[in-house]
Amino acid sequence: MTQQVDLWVDPACPWAWVTSRWLLEAQKVRDIDIKFHVMSLAVLNEGREMPEKYVDLMQKAWRPVRVLIAAEQRHGNEVVEKLYSAMGSQYHIKSENDIDVLISESLKEAGLEADLADAQHTTDFDEALKKSHHQGMDPVGMDVGTPVIHFGDVAIFGPVVTPAPKGEAAGKLFDGVSLVAGTPGFYELKRTRTVGPSFE
Repeated sequence: MTQQVDLWVDPACPWAWVTSRWLLEAQKVRDIDIKFHVMSLAVLNEGREMPEKYVDLMQKAWRPVRVLIAAEQRHGNEVVEKLYSAMGSQYHIKSENDIDVLISESLKEAGLEADLADAQHTTDFDEALKKSHHQGMDPVGMDVGTPVIHFGDVAIFGPVVTPAPKGEAAGKLFDGVSLVAGTPGFYELKRTRTVGPSFE
């Protein structure tokens, strides 16, 4: 039986990017239906004390997620993964830091209308963005970041893994994560990260 998995992502988060690549790999070797949804690091960090550099990053982070929500409203949920993958490739793989270029190139790559880029400069989509964000984040709690995965009515933060496992290794990690997520009373596994995200 196909297992439904819902993943919440923000293109600005490298860890969510690696997790998303792992899930797409796992889908090749397991019977999984993955739906991508939009969360926002900018919404998550509203009102928090942050270093100045991070404040600037959060201001920029509003723009791609607004475009993702606008695209979803126009074309439906199935477009989120395609556009997110294009944005993540631009940002994490090609190191494109010009947000205007990142958005326009991602829309082209995803075969979407160029005028969706206008959404980045308006607050018109912020209510829908916050709704999507809270649908993902509220069930897992606010003391975590991204990635967030829902297995049915169970929500977890993680896994934080790098690089993304491939092939059967991706499937085995999925088996383990879904097992612990389905264990009543299970809350946490963690260790200190010793390396940064790898996009291999």
